[in-house]
Amino acid sequence: MGKVIIFSAPSGAGKSTIINYLLGRHLGLEFSISATCRAPRGEEQNGKEYYFFTQTEFESRIAAGDFLEYEEVYPGCYYGTLKSEVERIWNRGNAVIFDVDVVGGVNLKKKFGPEALSVFIQPVSVAVLEQRLIGRGTDALDKIAQRVAKAEYEMGFAPQFDTVIVNDCLEEALSEAEEKVKNFLGQQ
Repeated sequence: MGKVIIFSAPSGAGKSTIINYLLGRHLGLEFSISATCRAPRGEEQNGKEYYFFTQTEFESRIAAGDFLEYEEVYPGCYYGTLKSEVERIWNRGNAVIFDVDVVGGVNLKKKFGPEALSVFIQPVSVAVLEQRLIGRGTDALDKIAQRVAKAEYEMGFAPQFDTVIVNDCLEEALSEAEEKVKNFLGQQ
């Protein structure tokens, strides 16, 4: 079994930005593409940002035991981690980096134990988070309100992670994340 690094955060907290930065730092990391049954947003492509399935396809894969973990994040909308995706990355000799919701993050940490580093990216406040989501321009206001309400709930999971990085200043958050990942992987 290889090592895994798990990033979780409320939507809009900056975890994707931090993950993309780490992937560009040549640390032997490879992104685990999650599966979902939500529709693609903007320029998202199947097999790049997510594996997009219909709800029926997703539920069939659950029944077949294809997932390491999955969660019904919103009614009728699943997200999950395919076992085959993790095996593909390990077979290439890389550590897996996950971008998952908080429940998925906690579940993955339980599965991988000491072979996993779980990192929670915390926004400065829910109000700042709401402004970031509005600034993205990718969701309708009712979806943003739904995400903000969920963020308040998700922030309660932070203590269950190995480390919490408050994304107040992006440059500091990037540096802190890189240092923690390097230490975990034994790359001083």
